[in-house]
Amino acid sequence: MTDTALMTDRYELTMIDAALRSGTAFRPSAFEVFARRLPGARRYGVVAGTGRFLERLAEFRFGDAELAFLREQHVVSAELLDWLADYRFSGDIRGYAEGELYFPGSPILVVESTFAEAVVLETLALSVLNYDSAVANAATRMHRAAKGRPLAEMGSRRASEESAIAAARAAYIAGFGATSNLAAGARWGIPTMGTAAHSFTLLHDSEAEAFQAQIDTLGVGTTLLVDTYDIEQGIRTAIEVAGPKLGGIRLDSGDLADVAAEARALLDSLGATETRITVTSDLDEYAIAGLQASPVDAYGVGTSVVTGSGAPAAGMVYKLVSRQGDDGQWVGVGKRSEDKASKPGEKVAVRTLERGVAVEETVLVSDDPAMLDAAAERGRALQVPLVRAGEIQREWLGHGGVELARQRHAASVEELPAEAHRLARGEPAIPTVFR
Repeated sequence: MTDTALMTDRYELTMIDAALRSGTAFRPSAFEVFARRLPGARRYGVVAGTGRFLERLAEFRFGDAELAFLREQHVVSAELLDWLADYRFSGDIRGYAEGELYFPGSPILVVESTFAEAVVLETLALSVLNYDSAVANAATRMHRAAKGRPLAEMGSRRASEESAIAAARAAYIAGFGATSNLAAGARWGIPTMGTAAHSFTLLHDSEAEAFQAQIDTLGVGTTLLVDTYDIEQGIRTAIEVAGPKLGGIRLDSGDLADVAAEARALLDSLGATETRITVTSDLDEYAIAGLQASPVDAYGVGTSVVTGSGAPAAGMVYKLVSRQGDDGQWVGVGKRSEDKASKPGEKVAVRTLERGVAVEETVLVSDDPAMLDAAAERGRALQVPLVRAGEIQREWLGHGGVELARQRHAASVEELPAEAHRLARGEPAIPTVFR
């Protein structure tokens, strides 16, 4: 997109303008992304969106159209317009590997550059990370509730166009196996799935004709939607048309626990013992958990996952935590506001494990680089280089980056204590300790 640089709040630019006048715009500075608390009193969060942020950063440019808009609207001074025309991020960014878990106070992203170069990225970083992580936070809970049964993301019609693609990506990182969104498949390499909706059945003169047309096109291994009219008759018709080797049926209405049990019994009586049952219809993590004892083989989730299942934003903030003074010494800075305080100083985080189980999020705070280098001795290092001297580390991008994130998430979740996977509201699974 050509207007990536304008995906920002106006005050980012007015701050730089004022800092130019005061002579502070190019002070070396460090900003940090963190969350003060976990949304919905959940036990852990999932970092998602890092690869998307890096791709947006690569195209974060103020071209002629963007500069013309700022000039015509009198947003900033001519001096700042000249600086923006040549904007290229030249600093360093490190952060939690995408797919990693986070907790309150975790230094998820650290941006080191001049004040001007770094502050202008605030809105971009937060808009990506807050949404993607919110989706991943919901998706990981659904994945754990499913206990190994496949999950498909089907929420494109419940989100804006780009959000739908981002949601499919975040859900896949957090454990979903497929998406209905073709753009997500093309852009990120996520497996896609989908067969037919009720309209396809309604198009035909009979349910049997609709099923036959689908089987003729997709084969007997397809999944037939059997609840357009009457579920019992729909199942009988499906097996009459496809035979007992039908791949699956989908149920999208009714009390799913009862309907699935009745469907399984009927399928078995018709000899279709291997035909799988997929359920959809406004599922969330609680509904999925409630279906554990039911003969359900797979789930399709829409609205709940793309809206964060009640927590549509991850609550992350982007704060200046350290800067150089006029004497060249680094100074930790932070807010002291009640309930919104930020801890001054640059930070490095490790996860402390005992016999392979996470017991603490250990965060070292210091303006002494040598001390920060010693953090790795305390546990598993959580931060990785994302940008070095303006050069984006490409392993975090594209299809490969998504697969790395998915692997990182799976490994991180396995480190958690068992109580971390309870769906009830509670305290974070492990404490964050600043040292």
